[in-house]
Amino acid sequence: MEKIAIIDLGSNSARLVLVNIMEGGYFVVFDELKETVRLGQDMELDGFLKPPRIAQTIKTLKMFKRLCDANGISKIFAYATSAVRRAKNQKSFLDEVAANCGIKIKVLTKEEQATLVYQGAINSLDVPKGFIMDIGGGSTQFIYYNRRNLINYETLPFGSITLTDLFKNDSDDPTVRAEKIEAFITENLQKISWLPQVEPDTQFVGVGGTFRNLGRISKMYRRYPFDMSHNYVVPEDEFKTGIYDTIKTYDLDKTMKIKGLSSGRADIFPSALAAINSVFNYMKFDKVIISGCGLREGAMFRYAVPTTVEKPLSDVLGHSIMTLMNYFDINVQHAEHVYYLSMQLYKQLKVLHKLPRACVKVLRVASLLHDSGMRIKYYDHQYHSSYIILNSNLYGISHKDLVMAAFVAAGHRKASFSSGDLLRYREMFTPEDIDAIKKLSVILRIAESFDRSMCGLITGLNCDVLGDSVIMKTETEGDCSLEIKDALTCASDFRRSYGKNLEIL
Repeated sequence: MEKIAIIDLGSNSARLVLVNIMEGGYFVVFDELKETVRLGQDMELDGFLKPPRIAQTIKTLKMFKRLCDANGISKIFAYATSAVRRAKNQKSFLDEVAANCGIKIKVLTKEEQATLVYQGAINSLDVPKGFIMDIGGGSTQFIYYNRRNLINYETLPFGSITLTDLFKNDSDDPTVRAEKIEAFITENLQKISWLPQVEPDTQFVGVGGTFRNLGRISKMYRRYPFDMSHNYVVPEDEFKTGIYDTIKTYDLDKTMKIKGLSSGRADIFPSALAAINSVFNYMKFDKVIISGCGLREGAMFRYAVPTTVEKPLSDVLGHSIMTLMNYFDINVQHAEHVYYLSMQLYKQLKVLHKLPRACVKVLRVASLLHDSGMRIKYYDHQYHSSYIILNSNLYGISHKDLVMAAFVAAGHRKASFSSGDLLRYREMFTPEDIDAIKKLSVILRIAESFDRSMCGLITGLNCDVLGDSVIMKTETEGDCSLEIKDALTCASDFRRSYGKNLEIL
């Protein structure tokens, strides 16, 4: 297994991620480190990176290099963005880093940066039409894609740090400063010629630390029960009235005390929120989808899955599931057969369960990852599998569907989840969702039983609903008495969920 490192040197922070590259085009992050370096601070005065900021950055990069060496990293991909790209002393800075840290930094052009951000988002979100906003410390990028093809991009030469520096002396009233930043951003948005071409059903996607912090604050505001940033949705009205209208009135002392906001971002956060509010108002978006993936993940996809350079993944969720299947050493043949049988049952029992199409995605995740907990321990592995799914950060699936899949996986053995466990996620679930979880769990239990010996003996099935019974006729390639006997242990749960007796032939 190859180990690589990605370093993202921005205007506000430096980030290191260590990545395991697996065969077949899969990767998993196994460590990360972030330091606030403020490399772009005070650059607006003369265009030079300042010595104290350079010293802090070199100190941080030395620390990154030591961590890379300790972990046996074979390749380091280091990228610098806006601050270094604009710096008049760029060459001397890069030479100093190479001499002192042993790291060669590639300074990304605006196009290269936009492409990596796009590749990180498009390969991790099931959003076919998107308008990406990536607000960094020294620049803000807008990227428009349609039908998963990059259409246009624009880079504005200011971000959360530069906006804060530009307007810090304009007024002692933070609300007045926020309004001036909004007007300034709106004026710049009006200059982007292609914005009127963005189609009305395009979704707003937020990338970067500002949006991740926004998501954390929103989750605390809503008491959201699920701790996952990627694919989290913040509605426009909540952003405006619940968050922005409050924070824009705060001085620095109050901003520092906001729960969910990192201390290294408190002084520049209000400026970034003002920029986001301008985009909401100008583009008329009704929500923002937060992407936990951007430039660094784009670099990972580009290295591990070279085909994504030309064309994004066609099946985001499938690739993400397969990554976990490889990482947790799941019996892929068995898992795929259980998925196949689960879908056969789902389709043939549709007249009884009447579940929405979204449940197909839930069943796909639960059936393919139902044995992932075996990597921890066989006993009670259904609960371990449920925990793994809950904390998997799977791409291409909504939070609600992911949590539902975790509960379905937990129910694939006789010992099932409790109502108390479901109660924790009551904000996310309707009574219909809970009913769907129970019905899908029964389907998965039967499907797994039908491959109990992991030999694929049951190749197909046919379900007939006759009166008070469902009769399942199996198509077999050998003696499947074990499989049928195991499946019949689900009869009582089947009766409770579907209101029918279960017979298997």
